[in-house]
Amino acid sequence: MTHEQLAAGLAPRLALLRALAAEQHVTRAADRLGVPQPTVSRWLATLSAELGTPVIVRNGRGVRLTRAGQILAEAAEQALGVLEAGCRRAIGEADPERGQVVLAFLHTMGGVRVPELLRAFRTEHPKVQFALEQAAHEEMLTRVRAGDVDLALTAPLPVGQADLGCQPLYEQPLLLTVPTGHSLADRRRVRLADVAEEQFVGMKAGYGLRRITDGLCQQAGFLPVLAFEGEEVDTVRGLVAAGLGVALLPQSDTALNGVVELALTPSASRTIGLVWSAAVPLPPAVELFRAFVTA
Repeated sequence: MTHEQLAAGLAPRLALLRALAAEQHVTRAADRLGVPQPTVSRWLATLSAELGTPVIVRNGRGVRLTRAGQILAEAAEQALGVLEAGCRRAIGEADPERGQVVLAFLHTMGGVRVPELLRAFRTEHPKVQFALEQAAHEEMLTRVRAGDVDLALTAPLPVGQADLGCQPLYEQPLLLTVPTGHSLADRRRVRLADVAEEQFVGMKAGYGLRRITDGLCQQAGFLPVLAFEGEEVDTVRGLVAAGLGVALLPQSDTALNGVVELALTPSASRTIGLVWSAAVPLPPAVELFRAFVTA
């Protein structure tokens, strides 16, 4: 018998090994688990035969585990600890007030918007737990489809994808960000075509903001030439401040340093929304949070 075969046979009886270690008595261990004592005795005899060594020996009116039995009981204790912790989490998933929400969101939302949203929700539902992730747009959609993420705050929203549900939440203005001292920095509004010949700094492919930037520039009659690509909006803004290009970014939540944000004509924005899998029912806590966000 291989160790894999032994483990497979032990799996349904882990609790019995733990009970024997605690009770040191076959009958009491059987009663503790609600299993007939003859069934326990037969299983112990079979296990000893399979191992080639006893797992218990008589000790007065009770029993004690042999060294082999103690090794198995310790492994059973560890395995059951992991399993019971998983069971507690699984039971919690059924309770909307105690479950967990795995939320992914754009890097641009981590500074203020997401913390404010979570604080407001936890005021009403303090025992709901959150696992937070930041990722590129396409990666978020992939993880929602795979079931690794419950909800994603992202843009642009998926259109015509039957396996995903979505709800728009608000429009976020997009501004042309240029370094201070740029020839357009003193204007109140500019056209995107005004910077058609300049180098851009932008997000890497796969990020929603990169897709939106490419689309808006194409509508303005040109394809942007990206001198640098990044994964963080703050990094992109810093590269603009260093004079390495211009960028199409959402308005900064913090004080600007080295850049100027200019409104566009025609105005530009992106739709921020919530995305979830339409293929499987959402756990109760996730449904509760989704209702809160979309209300």
